[in-house]
Amino acid sequence: MRSIQVTEITNAVKSLCQQANYDLPADIFNALKSGQSKEVSPVGKAILDDICDNAELAHNEQMPICQDTGTAVVFVKIGQEVHIEGGLLRDAINEGVRQGYIEGYLRKSIVENPLYRKNTGDNTPAVIHYDIVEGDKLEIMVAPKGGGSENMSRIYMLKPSQGIEGVKAAVMETVDLAGPNACLPMVVGIGIGGNFEMSTLLAKKALTREVGSHNEDERMKNLEEELLVAINKTGIGPQGLGGKVTALAVHIEDYPCHIASMPLAINIGCHVNRHKSVIL
Repeated sequence: MRSIQVTEITNAVKSLCQQANYDLPADIFNALKSGQSKEVSPVGKAILDDICDNAELAHNEQMPICQDTGTAVVFVKIGQEVHIEGGLLRDAINEGVRQGYIEGYLRKSIVENPLYRKNTGDNTPAVIHYDIVEGDKLEIMVAPKGGGSENMSRIYMLKPSQGIEGVKAAVMETVDLAGPNACLPMVVGIGIGGNFEMSTLLAKKALTREVGSHNEDERMKNLEEELLVAINKTGIGPQGLGGKVTALAVHIEDYPCHIASMPLAINIGCHVNRHKSVIL
């Protein structure tokens, strides 16, 4: 059994909150640079140039890539041989978010009640997902999620008879409805299966995969590639102003489901698609 103090967790989360908002993941940046060479629209090219310049400036100046520094979404993989000492893991994570957002001058976007809208003042509470795994390590990923792209996400409870064509139609409908509102080019996270709530978690996790990676199932890989081509043929383009680079990647995660249902969740990630992780 290995012990980890809550102060170590708090400090790690604090740092991750700031770095996720300052430093664009290398795979996203490389995909954007690649998009510059693929884009044929002059306006689209100019937008991609500005996006890349903005990312470099944010890194060099250690300032937010975007003014919307997001909901603090935290994925935690807890080794079953880990013992947390000094307090609750949940509280340690939220304290790290509080410190990270206040000290990092990150925008506080969380309201304590969805209807009455009073700001909590420190971007807490975080949305935390826990997973118990083998070993004696604690892996923490902070994935700040902006409101614009999140609002363009959708869930469908498809009939099994709708099959793969139903999935394609739902994804393309979601992209069409999103239009320019998701700060394109986007990353499209898709969760298929499980049940109502698990499909959305699969879609969220799909956004944290490295751009260019694929589902291990060859059939799902082919669907990822087919959807990426179809999305980029829509002509929506960077920031919705026309062009070939509407999406950087399509990632699908799947899970077994009930014979009577086919849950489908589509979580749209904007062009910053932030996430940083550490292993303690």
